[in-house]
Amino acid sequence: MKIAILPGDGIGTEIVAQAQRAMQCLDLKFETETAAVGGAAYEAHGHPLPEATLKLAKDADAVLFGAVGDWKYDKLERALRPEQAILGLRKNLGLFANFRPAICYEQLTHASSLKPELVAGLDILIIRELTGDIYFGQPRGRREAPDGAFKGAPEAFDTMRYSRPEIERIAHVAFQAARKRNRKVTSVDKANVLETFQFWKDVVTEVHAQYPDVELEHMYVDNAAMQLVKAPKKFDVLVTGNMFGDILSDEAAMLTGSIGMLPSASLNEAGRGLYEPSHGSAPDIAGKDLANPLATILSVAMMLRFSLNQPEAADRIESAVQHVLASGLRTADIWSEGTTKVGTRAMGDAVVAALSGKTTKTITKG
Repeated sequence: MKIAILPGDGIGTEIVAQAQRAMQCLDLKFETETAAVGGAAYEAHGHPLPEATLKLAKDADAVLFGAVGDWKYDKLERALRPEQAILGLRKNLGLFANFRPAICYEQLTHASSLKPELVAGLDILIIRELTGDIYFGQPRGRREAPDGAFKGAPEAFDTMRYSRPEIERIAHVAFQAARKRNRKVTSVDKANVLETFQFWKDVVTEVHAQYPDVELEHMYVDNAAMQLVKAPKKFDVLVTGNMFGDILSDEAAMLTGSIGMLPSASLNEAGRGLYEPSHGSAPDIAGKDLANPLATILSVAMMLRFSLNQPEAADRIESAVQHVLASGLRTADIWSEGTTKVGTRAMGDAVVAALSGKTTKTITKG
């Protein structure tokens, strides 16, 4: 099992280091190779996604990714900014399906921004189409406005586009995922305003005919955003486009207590994937031993389950995380009265100890 390790920038190096420690506790053999990406790659090679890094990612069975970005690179031309690395990896590896589970562990119900009764037992899955939409649509750029109320004024423009095959394949992914869960899919769109998403709605409805055992509902994105706060447990699987999925998955993160708890998987049609925490590089806390490594460690569990066919090892990691939470250890982002605040390294130590059988606490699955 060849794993490409791309720590990236900011807290990326710290959280990936703890995830690698967890991997080393498993009874599995990994071949790992580390490469620079993002701002670190720009500093070393003059580009956020060097050819050598891209080749490593293409040749690997899976990619473990940290985070990229730093405010000091904001004045670079867009093509050289760290964030272009993750966009380039998604495009070149064909990573069209992004899985972002939002699970509120029993021990973290009081860390959520909502009342405990609204989030207790929460387990939803957001599936985001990852290689289309306004993020990649052409044409895009800047120009003088050719028409409108401000004709001749400078303007910028992007293009929202989706083709039938793009929508069909992500719809199949969502319905198949729902079959393994509670058999309900909510397709999120803005069909009342955008032609792109009327098309999305039509195609998803057509694909649904192949899954009569799965319930389908359509919901406008503004209503979905409200319902995630009002009654999040009404959802099971949400499927949506690139931009809406980006926003809604971060909103869902706060239902779980912290975005530091959200892992993610980005998969291509062959099942190969890139695994990363849903949060960013947080340069303001980098090097301070404050970051929560649990989302990255849980991303390893997703990697083991989805790309490496090691479900038992994935279960071990998820159980270890629950053991640690049950013991009362918390990084600052999920800390509350009555729990013990620890740093990045200490949280990694606790997960390693749990994986090594050094904890005996009984856990209740949240």
